[in-house]
Amino acid sequence: MAGDQLNVLNALDVAKTQWYHFTAIVVAGMGFFTDAYDLFCISLVTKLLGRIYYHVDGSVKPGNLPPNVSAAVNGVAFVGTLTGQLFFGWLGDKLGRKKVYGMTLMVMVICSIASGLSFGNKPKTVMTTLCFFRFWLGFGIGGDYPLSATIMSEYANKKTRGAFIAAVFAMQGFGILTGGIFAIIIAAVFEARFPAPAYQVDALMSTVPQADYVWRIILMVGALPAAMTYYSRSKMPETARYTALVAKDAKLAASNMSKVLQVEIEAEHQRVEEISRDQSRQFGLFSKEFMKRHGLHLLGTTSTWFLLDIAFYSQNLFQKDIFSAIGWIPPAQTMNAIQEVFKIARAQTLIALCSTVPGYWFTVAFIDIIGRFAIQMMGFFFMTVFMFALAIPYDHWTHKDNRIGFVAMYSLTFFFANFGPNATTFVVPAEIFPARFRSTCHGISAASGKLGAMVGAFGFLYLAQSPDKNKTEHGYPPGIGVKNSLIVLGVVNFLGMVFTLLVPESKGKSLEEMSGENENNDESNSGSNSNNQNTTVSAA
Repeated sequence: MAGDQLNVLNALDVAKTQWYHFTAIVVAGMGFFTDAYDLFCISLVTKLLGRIYYHVDGSVKPGNLPPNVSAAVNGVAFVGTLTGQLFFGWLGDKLGRKKVYGMTLMVMVICSIASGLSFGNKPKTVMTTLCFFRFWLGFGIGGDYPLSATIMSEYANKKTRGAFIAAVFAMQGFGILTGGIFAIIIAAVFEARFPAPAYQVDALMSTVPQADYVWRIILMVGALPAAMTYYSRSKMPETARYTALVAKDAKLAASNMSKVLQVEIEAEHQRVEEISRDQSRQFGLFSKEFMKRHGLHLLGTTSTWFLLDIAFYSQNLFQKDIFSAIGWIPPAQTMNAIQEVFKIARAQTLIALCSTVPGYWFTVAFIDIIGRFAIQMMGFFFMTVFMFALAIPYDHWTHKDNRIGFVAMYSLTFFFANFGPNATTFVVPAEIFPARFRSTCHGISAASGKLGAMVGAFGFLYLAQSPDKNKTEHGYPPGIGVKNSLIVLGVVNFLGMVFTLLVPESKGKSLEEMSGENENNDESNSGSNSNNQNTTVSAA
């Protein structure tokens, strides 16, 4: 296959792991660091927002965000992310990865800062402003999904490509940890400086006026890591695969990669012209030919990401119950506002440290050894097993003595989500589609995932409510209960296993081998001009 490839692409495929690979991981990964930080941080401060802006005089419990406001604050970033994934994915194939890459980062920086600002001090104004800027923050974050994955896949070598793309995604783990640790520090500083009584002692004084700064600082700091990598992103050269195969500029592709790889690479104008002549007669996105070659692949990547995110984002349903059950978060009325931020941040950081982060890095370690397909199938299998093991004897797990077992099973479910489909659904779409559609197809797959995230985070919030209308949370209609919701999630994970069968294995293969981009060229070469291949080999 190397003989059929352009020299510049073959040089990238066989290159030894070098410093530029690690630079690319950090530069691309900072978008995911910011993504995780921002999406994670809002869950740390929603309780605080409820106390500050929705306090009810004489109420036994602290103020809470109403269900519709809570859904908007938590969900508007998902809507923005989905839109950004589709728009910037398409733009990355039209204008080039590099041109669009800086735009997404600037949107993230500006909107992270703006999220902490608000026009006026009335609840409606503050929440509207927060939702507006979090939508655009999500829009920028969404663009980072297809672009970071595509850039990393097009820079990486064949041997360790999976690990490099997974490492970019694994930066999410560090974003979650940093968000939790920073919230703990801020809460500790404010608690020491502005002590306050618990809510049940003095409802009004339990939320000090300075608490309004806490959530703003936590949200605004998300701009820093993104801003720090803007210069590095602007200096990254365009990927050789885009320059040669899409922009058809052989000279620039060879020149850029000569600098990156620090080797001399010859520009192959004639080969690029041959490929472009063949590609000009080739198919467009969603054409009959595209559907014949890649239709099932796209169905596989979109469906598995959709199903995975339903299960993955439904975890928010059970977290607060678990934390309360094992005593990590005491009843809200026994704490003041800032203490509650501290306790929630501590609990979520511990969960991230114990199950989320290790799962990501297990994938990085093993993806190029056992392959994408095996990891994804194994992950969905164990998620199915653990969901049913939680659901079928659910009454057993609700007894106080058995709660630790419930937490262990719950943690293993999300360990295998991260050492499984949460990572592989991000990696595979960046490897199996042609260069001219790669960013778009990754964006479509990722957007499908975010649609699943909305179903998981909000659909199940209603679904998991008790069938008894007297036992539902305030403002929610009756649902099917937690036990039946867990059974549904088990079925969702099983379907993930079924649709994984549509996803091809890309371990150890070049991107062009996976996408079939040399296919037509190979056929015409072998039929009419067998000397072309010899020329390419001797040039290499």
